[in-house]
Amino acid sequence: MRKLLAIFLVFLVVAVSGCIGSTSNSGTEKGTVTVTDAIGRTVEVPTEVTKVVAAGPGALRLVVYLNASDMVVGVEDFEKRYNFGRPYIIAHPELKDLPSIGPGGPGKLPDFEALINLKPDVIFLTYVDAKTADEIQEKTGIPVVVLSYGQLATFEDEELFRSLELAGRILGKEKRAQEVINFIKSIQDDLSKRTEGVEPKKVYVGGIGYKGAHGIESTEGKYSPFVAVHADNVADELGSGHHSIDKEKLLEWQPDYIFIDEGGLKLVLDDYRKNPDFYNSLKAVKNGNVYGILPYNFYTTNVGTALADAYYIGKVLYPERFKDVDPAKKADEIYNFLLGKPVYMDMTDQFGGFGRVDLENGTVKYSLPTSP
Repeated sequence: MRKLLAIFLVFLVVAVSGCIGSTSNSGTEKGTVTVTDAIGRTVEVPTEVTKVVAAGPGALRLVVYLNASDMVVGVEDFEKRYNFGRPYIIAHPELKDLPSIGPGGPGKLPDFEALINLKPDVIFLTYVDAKTADEIQEKTGIPVVVLSYGQLATFEDEELFRSLELAGRILGKEKRAQEVINFIKSIQDDLSKRTEGVEPKKVYVGGIGYKGAHGIESTEGKYSPFVAVHADNVADELGSGHHSIDKEKLLEWQPDYIFIDEGGLKLVLDDYRKNPDFYNSLKAVKNGNVYGILPYNFYTTNVGTALADAYYIGKVLYPERFKDVDPAKKADEIYNFLLGKPVYMDMTDQFGGFGRVDLENGTVKYSLPTSP
């Protein structure tokens, strides 16, 4: 009986050990968890992730928002070359010193050999299809998770929030992901409440970047900062998204306020010098209601800059509703939360910052409208 009991206990211990090993490791050395990425792919990722890379427009930005820049082991050459227009690189210049994972840029795949050598636990990608993601995963042997910003150039898309939640879960940053989502939503709510019931002002935004810099004719329907503050965007009649208009359309629309995306400001100023009579025929120009805002669509949406622009636009259009807001300080509050550093002055040095645009003299002067 004693021998039989001993044999039984041995089998019991082996069986239990086998079950425990199967549950914790899921058939791998580290253990995995199954996730569904932004394009519906099922991916097995390690339960504990310490090293990542992020490739494609906006992928690295989301990792920075999650306070996980210290996990990044390599970046695209596009991120390394310069920090122009991208606050997350301005705030974290150390990322530019990391090894290269390929050229980067829209539609360009990372370098498979570089990825294999760096051995990240997970590769985050944006703007790729399932076939491409599967190919990279198969050839590198590294889990590939696709993230998404949703509709381009917005900051209220649920796809963005789901991607933050997904990346947060994988990186062990679930709490931070929820904080970021709550922060963005709280700003949306604040902007909406401040401008609820206003008499909408007729506005236009020009100089919008779209595969490069453009002048006054480059605009956007359903422009997110305008939507956020209930402004009447004259270009909405063209439908949402980017549009290139005939400049004569502005003479027909005659918006009360014109905002210039400073990514295209130089082109607007050059055009003014060639065609001053056209610009001086616009009501907004005659009344001195031309204002500069920071470009936010650079390697897809810089969410923090878009939110900061919305506060400045709200301050210009409805100063009585924003009398407690200093847009420059608000911008740094937003940058500090999302990136860990206040970088408004760095963006101002690059582009001009918030202010009234003097077309004749080619300057932007910081100004804070006051209640009438």
